[in-house]
Amino acid sequence: MSSFASFIGGLSLLIAIILGALWVVNKIGHRKTNHQGRNALIALVVAFIFIGIGGGGDSTAKTNSDKASMSNSSSDASVTATKHAATTHKSAKRPTAKHKTATATTSRNSQVLKKLVSYTNHESAGPTQDYYWQLGKSHTTGFKHLKSGDYHFASDSQGRAGTARAVLTYGEYADSRGSRQGSPLEPSSWPTTNPKVAISYAFTGRTYHGYLYNRSHSIGDSLLGAKSYTSENNFTTGTRPQNVGADQDGGMRYAEETAEAYWASNPNTSDTIKYETTPLYYHSETIPRGSIVDIKSSDGQINTAVAVINSAEGIKINYNTGSNNAKPIKSTSRRSSQATSTNSGHGYRSSTGSASHKTNATARSTTHSGTKSGQWTVAAAGMVYVSDSHKYYSQVTNPDNYTYESESAAQSSGATRASRGNQYARP
Repeated sequence: MSSFASFIGGLSLLIAIILGALWVVNKIGHRKTNHQGRNALIALVVAFIFIGIGGGGDSTAKTNSDKASMSNSSSDASVTATKHAATTHKSAKRPTAKHKTATATTSRNSQVLKKLVSYTNHESAGPTQDYYWQLGKSHTTGFKHLKSGDYHFASDSQGRAGTARAVLTYGEYADSRGSRQGSPLEPSSWPTTNPKVAISYAFTGRTYHGYLYNRSHSIGDSLLGAKSYTSENNFTTGTRPQNVGADQDGGMRYAEETAEAYWASNPNTSDTIKYETTPLYYHSETIPRGSIVDIKSSDGQINTAVAVINSAEGIKINYNTGSNNAKPIKSTSRRSSQATSTNSGHGYRSSTGSASHKTNATARSTTHSGTKSGQWTVAAAGMVYVSDSHKYYSQVTNPDNYTYESESAAQSSGATRASRGNQYARP
């Protein structure tokens, strides 16, 4: 249509020019123009009309073409953006295994911390009443650069003890048996006072008398030996029950004994254990509400996680300063403590001092004897020193804290020889 209009417009323009020229010539020669001027003017107008129509059509065609081009360009951009979004969404749906593990671990730790805050605020021993509970399978992380026998202790951004990791070996366990391998180090924000208190355990019906706080290993002496004393970041301020539970087999001891039992069942094995302890702090508090211990053996026999509660039944603790509402107790003689109660704390020794014990006087003799050898008192042949945790020893530093009786009598009452010693007692 635009081409036809352009043709008519051009033809009309040509006619207008011819008529205009004839009109000028006739006018000069004083001849009749026969309306040539008017006709030329009409032809000129017609030419302008059709030329305008033709040009407008071209412009419209060009505009439509431009619009189509822009539309195609926009469509291409939209497709590109859609493809990019799809690619991004696809990538978001497929995080790396490392990212997935880290996310799952962070989520688990956050959930455990909420429970720990609730238990500690209520001065609770937790669902097992032994200051720990099991979480399921382990979430070991950060072991990429650690080989057999390696370990790593670190602090967090506030200078508090952070996650402790070690790839444990049977050799380390074997070398640490029999005695302690070092002296506990003072952890960050160790309380200025550490009173002797009474903690009554609902789980055992016993009452512990001794220091409220222990310098608690994240990875214990029985597992890592002398290496466990190389950094204060391997220690946290833990209550006595956080360290050993209500029955000497709870708290952090439960996790340690899980690994120890594996070594005992697999002597001289070349397999290893990934052992990871993460203290959990509430906001900016300096003392953890508890810890998570992840344990995984290379042969898959052990794959577990344990949550440990840092509280004490009946005692409200300030987790910033360590201050508490416990009534301090005075040390009493063994006989006087026996006269007031038939239950006591346990023979597993605190790193801050020995506990004061009470025992059933009708079941055991309270007299003691033995031979002094330096700081140690050695039991006579056939005799042993029995603790209230029903473990007996042949050498102790303070015999007043034990019952001295024959080994056969100890065994008859259900006591067993201790599998390992410490700075206060030796098997």
